[in-house]
Amino acid sequence: MQTYKISISDTKKFYENLGCDKGGIEILSKKSKLHTLYIKDLHVGAANILKQDALSIGADLAVPSGVIVARDKYVDAVLIGTTKHFEVLSRKELAQPFGLKELAKSLKDYVKEQNYKTKIMGVLNANEDSFFKNSRFDNSSASIKIEKMIEDGANIIDIGAVSSRPGSLAVTEDIELERVKDIVQTIYKNKYYEKVDFSIDSFAPKVIDYVLNHGFKIVNDITGLENDEVCKLVAKYNAQAIIMHMQNNQTNMQDNPIYENVILDIDTYLKNQIQKAKSFGINDIVLDVGIGFGKTLEHNLLLLKNLEHFKHFGYELLIGASRKSMINMITPTEVVDRLSGTLAIHLESIRYGASIIRCHDVKEHYQAIKVFEAINNIN
Repeated sequence: MQTYKISISDTKKFYENLGCDKGGIEILSKKSKLHTLYIKDLHVGAANILKQDALSIGADLAVPSGVIVARDKYVDAVLIGTTKHFEVLSRKELAQPFGLKELAKSLKDYVKEQNYKTKIMGVLNANEDSFFKNSRFDNSSASIKIEKMIEDGANIIDIGAVSSRPGSLAVTEDIELERVKDIVQTIYKNKYYEKVDFSIDSFAPKVIDYVLNHGFKIVNDITGLENDEVCKLVAKYNAQAIIMHMQNNQTNMQDNPIYENVILDIDTYLKNQIQKAKSFGINDIVLDVGIGFGKTLEHNLLLLKNLEHFKHFGYELLIGASRKSMINMITPTEVVDRLSGTLAIHLESIRYGASIIRCHDVKEHYQAIKVFEAINNIN
């Protein structure tokens, strides 16, 4: 007899290959993945009940000392268990007091399986002040760049005409539209939209209306659908909305950004904006936590490490950290030399739940992602 420790990505496929009974594959799969859920401000009565219920089924709840004697009325705790444990507790706690009923309703959201194909969103900027000059284009070179991105493996191409880098200044809708009109006409005339999806990086209604009427399918809104007119247009064209979080605006977002809890604060924001989107009839939604948009380095790292949390909403997650300054904060590097740091961030993002990667270097990302997937898909 020999033994060796294994790492399983696709548990169902693994147990099928092992030859397990079909009825047992689902059960075994749910027992194979461990989850840790941070619970903030849990009533001490709920903590004691949940602790005992968790232990009774083989899970556990980490709590501060003093909980058993109710030293503090509210505590933070960490629930530890498999997918199966969470499902059992989601039923068991429905009859319990102290807010456990509400917790029970959300437990299944944190363990439901989501299998989205990883997509690469290439970046093209029709403005003079984007922070990475290699992503800029004029209309004479636009077709060449678009065709190259498609050849290199892009699934989506994101067109922007206004810089959103920290401290950048806004321009009028008319100027923004003038910057993108020719390239949009080129895309429409050549029917590039039949080969890949096109996204507009904008929050200007006039621009959004124009591009959605010329083959674009996605609105990448850094303001998170703040403008009702944008919501109406997305619904009118049945487009996909990318809801991004940004603290303040691009002119002052990096002026000492502060959060009580960056994960929970952004979770609340996204929840509210999803509800707003749905109220306008928008159902095709992607979420973006907004790396670098009103965040310190620590905020960015916490969001990346805990990205899996945001999967509970049930939507695809987008990460765009391509060549951003956070890489320079970790290891001093010029923009042109940040590709390796970008790839490290984006591959880890995929590991933690991202399925759309917004980047400047499509070819390099395509290769890196294919190798990453080959490693993780082997059983």
